[in-house]
Amino acid sequence: MKIIVCIKQVPDAKDVRLDPETNTLAREGVESIMNPYDQHALEEAVRLKEQLGGEVVVVTMGPPQAAEMLRLAISCGADRAVLVSDRAFAGADTWATSYTLENALKKIEDYDLILCGKQAIDGDTAQVGPGLATRLGIPFVTCVQKIREATEKGLVMERMMDDGYDVVAVDFPVLLTVVKDINVPRVPSLKGKMKAKKAVILTLSAEDIGADLNCIGLPGSPTKVVDVFPPQARGGQVVFEGTIDEQLDQLVDKLIPYM
Repeated sequence: MKIIVCIKQVPDAKDVRLDPETNTLAREGVESIMNPYDQHALEEAVRLKEQLGGEVVVVTMGPPQAAEMLRLAISCGADRAVLVSDRAFAGADTWATSYTLENALKKIEDYDLILCGKQAIDGDTAQVGPGLATRLGIPFVTCVQKIREATEKGLVMERMMDDGYDVVAVDFPVLLTVVKDINVPRVPSLKGKMKAKKAVILTLSAEDIGADLNCIGLPGSPTKVVDVFPPQARGGQVVFEGTIDEQLDQLVDKLIPYM
């Protein structure tokens, strides 16, 4: 069984800032981490490999420094890693990203299952997973919170819904996006760290994957950020003082005119 996990390197939430010229996230000099949802996708892939056998391949589109994140993924149980990296990919929106990943996966090998995190914390769109599946022509299931049954032919899983969950059965090949409830990611082992240190990471450029330059990066992104601005201060705040009871009385007095 071959499992591909699409992971993304994202800026640490406390260091997020924007490039004023391109209106995209500035990544230079900003500490980066593996997208938290993708950690759960990786963990589920490794668990399925341990249960059914096979191989886990992690893939990311990003700058050269994303190789360290791929090594972290190997230390957590992935077998191989692929870095899709080219300056031409910079500024890609979800449309261009899914196009790039589609072309990269077609250059790797056949697969049974693709796992992605539900969304990336830097964009929160939750579009790349479904977009990639649509481009590849395979079914997808989003917001998977539990895999009930796994065989060599397919999966039975729970898909999180607003009022509970659906039980879904699907045959391979399929793409899943997972939520954090699905598992608790493992800590890298010493053996895993040694393996990751020696691992050779395959790097693919835009030319290597046969990408149309008009479909990648900023030129291939129909979604544009035309303006970025801080929210306006609302002002007019009221501070209540005194004991809790006194503050509650003051609050009630302020609310009565609106009731």
